[in-house]
Amino acid sequence: MEVEIKEIKQLLKELVISQKDTQLRFKETDARFQETDAKFKETDAKFKETDKRIKAAFDLFEGQWGKLMESLVEGDLISLLNERGVIVHDTSMRRKGQHNGQNFEFDIIAHNGREIVIVEVKTTLKTADVKTFTEKLKKAKVWMEEYKDYNIYGAVAFLRAEGGSELFAENEKLFVIRATGNSASLINKPEFVPKKL
Repeated sequence: MEVEIKEIKQLLKELVISQKDTQLRFKETDARFQETDAKFKETDAKFKETDKRIKAAFDLFEGQWGKLMESLVEGDLISLLNERGVIVHDTSMRRKGQHNGQNFEFDIIAHNGREIVIVEVKTTLKTADVKTFTEKLKKAKVWMEEYKDYNIYGAVAFLRAEGGSELFAENEKLFVIRATGNSASLINKPEFVPKKL
């Protein structure tokens, strides 16, 4: 029996040592998990900062790309409209304003003293863009009172069109302008008649 008690005591000692060893390993593992968690948090913060920088760079690029598109369209706009019987003499870009607390912006306006053509420029034209623009056009004479007695026409210009948006725009009686390489062209059918507002 004495031998058994010694063996049990030895086993208990070994068990206590093993338990302490296990606890030590758990503490080491916990410390590693905390270290890993801190690294994940640090990495996540770096990803968020990178995302912010990418978004800022994209916004800058998109803004510059939009200005390039507007310039491309504006360069050919007078001759394109004159060919279609709307004799305009000059253009203005980026008309911004506010009327009764409502902000507005038009990309390009072509003028001749009694008529204007308001052009919305999009890199990729979508049907929703056309719908939004036609709603803006309806308010143009109110937002820009100097044009209240003018005939107003609308136009959309784009590099790429999705889902038949260019056909939708023509059906809405808007001039449709495709930017191509280093110029722009009207793609309305020859018999097209624009809507006057």
